[in-house]
Amino acid sequence: MHVAPELVHLTITVVFSFLIGLEMKTYRQVYHPKDSNLFFGTARTYTFIGILGYIFYHIEPEYLSLYIVVLILLSVLFILFYRHKVEEGRSSILPYVVMLAVYAFGPLSERFALWMPSLLFVLVIFLLNAKRSLQRFSSDINMHEFETLGKMVLLSAVILPLLPDTNTIPYLPISPFKIWLAVVVISGISYGGYLVQKYLFPSKGYFLTGIFGGTYSSTATTVVLARKAKAVGSNPVIDAAIIAATAMMYLRLLVVAAVFNFSVAKTLLLPFGLMTVAGMGIASVYMLWRKQDAKHADFVDKNPLELGTAFLFAALFVLMMVLTHFVISHYGEGGLRALSFAVGFTDIDPFILSLLTGKYGVMEHEVVSAIMIAAGSNNLLKALYAVWFGGWKGGRHSALWIAILGVVTIGWALY
Repeated sequence: MHVAPELVHLTITVVFSFLIGLEMKTYRQVYHPKDSNLFFGTARTYTFIGILGYIFYHIEPEYLSLYIVVLILLSVLFILFYRHKVEEGRSSILPYVVMLAVYAFGPLSERFALWMPSLLFVLVIFLLNAKRSLQRFSSDINMHEFETLGKMVLLSAVILPLLPDTNTIPYLPISPFKIWLAVVVISGISYGGYLVQKYLFPSKGYFLTGIFGGTYSSTATTVVLARKAKAVGSNPVIDAAIIAATAMMYLRLLVVAAVFNFSVAKTLLLPFGLMTVAGMGIASVYMLWRKQDAKHADFVDKNPLELGTAFLFAALFVLMMVLTHFVISHYGEGGLRALSFAVGFTDIDPFILSLLTGKYGVMEHEVVSAIMIAAGSNNLLKALYAVWFGGWKGGRHSALWIAILGVVTIGWALY
């Protein structure tokens, strides 16, 4: 049996319009039980509006003249209604906005597949039911987060597409596009870890602080937790958190390697995977020894995504590529290993990205070895930080295990 497409589209429009009208009625009863006159129309009204949108679009679909005229008339009617409500000290344009969505069902059902009007229907229903959740979100969120989100869009969607994907910089075997892509990837991973820690786990227990802090800066996380250990004394939970931050560093570097050089990532999967498992296993043992975990870790609430930091990272990335190229050209594999160990006492991300993206004429196993040495050396730095900022009593346990992981990583690389 063949059903006319127009009948299907009209049915979709009527059903969705009627259901949204019912949802508006429920919304009014739940959130504004005493202000029923504040709302514009009933379920039948929204159904008729949907039908009108379909009919007047279908009559003249080329220039939409009739459709636009009816929309203007409905808008004028709502303006008169809204003006009266403003005089009474009450106002809300939500009914009008929902009416526009209902009025659009007709053209959507005609011009697009079923998923488009269905998606609009789901979004309207979701937003009407999410009022309390959105209110809590708006009251809890830091408004500066939107500025930071804008920075992320600027880095990825504005600057990145404008850069050429050809090797236009002298003495650098990489294009400006790939340089900035590295900045975007590292910034995205750091920003994602920060958001997960801040908004999905707001209680910030020590152990969660170590896990999620390690996704964007295991070094900073170690310093903050070590200072806390010095203030409260020896605490197995803080030791577990510091060790977990280092374990997450291995996982983070593995993800970065997979993005830029999958072949290197496959080689790193075994050593870094084992280091991650070993670190989390040791941290779990310390968690079993815990007496009481504090509810808040007093973690530094600082967003890692800053434009100045991003540009500095790009500059360091370029510098590391030049330095790595110079060392390999003059000192070979031995020089690369020495450089890897020295870089471990700084920020290792620019160096590791330079290894993953640059073409230096070295074998893949040399690149893998250099990355592992840098990661192990960075662990030695964090072990020193744990004792320096946490004191011998507060930081010796975590420092010992971080140092062991670092030595094992370097030994594996040299072997």
